[in-house]
Amino acid sequence: MLEGVNGLDVHVLEAGYEGRDRPLALLLHGFPDLAYGWRRLMPILAEAGYHVVAPDLRGYGRTTGWVNAYDTALAPFGFLNLARDAIGLVCALGYRRTALLVGHDLGSPVAAYCALARPDVFASVVLMSAPFPGPPAFAFDIAQGEVPSGSPRDAQRELAAALAALDPPRVHYQQYLGSRSANEDMWHPPQGLHAFLRAFFHVKSGDWPGNQPHPLKAPTASEFARMPAYYLMELGRTMPETVAPLLPCADRIRDCPWLTEAELGVYAEEFARTGFQGALQAYRVLADPELNAELRLFSGKTLDVPSLFIGASRDWGTHAAPGALERMRTQAAPAMAGTEMIEGAGHWIQQERPAELARLLLAFARQAGRASLRP
Repeated sequence: MLEGVNGLDVHVLEAGYEGRDRPLALLLHGFPDLAYGWRRLMPILAEAGYHVVAPDLRGYGRTTGWVNAYDTALAPFGFLNLARDAIGLVCALGYRRTALLVGHDLGSPVAAYCALARPDVFASVVLMSAPFPGPPAFAFDIAQGEVPSGSPRDAQRELAAALAALDPPRVHYQQYLGSRSANEDMWHPPQGLHAFLRAFFHVKSGDWPGNQPHPLKAPTASEFARMPAYYLMELGRTMPETVAPLLPCADRIRDCPWLTEAELGVYAEEFARTGFQGALQAYRVLADPELNAELRLFSGKTLDVPSLFIGASRDWGTHAAPGALERMRTQAAPAMAGTEMIEGAGHWIQQERPAELARLLLAFARQAGRASLRP
């Protein structure tokens, strides 16, 4: 536990600590994950010579110092403050910079803003599952043209109304996760927390045959309707109700090599203790244009450090935000080394395919390290 990190006492898992002569690899998890989600990857990176650190992020696990309530200020859960958490952690560990920064799922935009804001500390970045389309931009050259009509909030309302008009009526999962009821729904589901988490991890993994992701043409109701029900939910159904019919059979649970019952028990125990509200706050921030207004400080700025995107062939996360992958490739990250897709894996890449992921990370780190030495 590291105390006093941007107002937090941060719980971390470490591997490969042999003094500060080892380069630092910092791993940032997503939802509903924990530092524990990196358990299969960390020993491989440590064996390769890194001091590997994975924190429970603000709102998760055994990290404390945040307010665990729906009715609380959301600004501390904004991306720039989460980036400050990461910078504070690097400093608390006695380092000036990371040699490898990796963010998965919601940890991906956190890692991107870390590198965008402080390239001196985060000299390279790996984004997993969630592409980074760049920061929100101010309207350009409106002095010479018409002022754009509408607002981000108007667009959100229009999309929500269009989704509710589908047959059957739908709701986007991020809208649901930002609702007041989501925490209680998932914390105390009718099937029990362990069974809910098993079904949720399963349906987002490469093990569920229903995951056949593909690009969406536009952020419209008709395009979103092509996604699985855990992304585009039936209006009025909870997430536990949505995934319950897809709980794998006892034989598949027993034979699951990347998430044993004992390992799932760690997640169930932690979320039974804390609930999900801290983890859900980021979705409420995402839905609030006013809370995201501070990100326009970086309007027009690109991610100029060496970067890499890693997705998986059976993970909808790569395509969940239509156009984001292409904008990242062509506009937001000009120093991107490429995009890698791990065949057969689903959303939980670091658990499902840790050896393949480690190979990609280490190759990128070597390449990025050489690039940093060039004059």
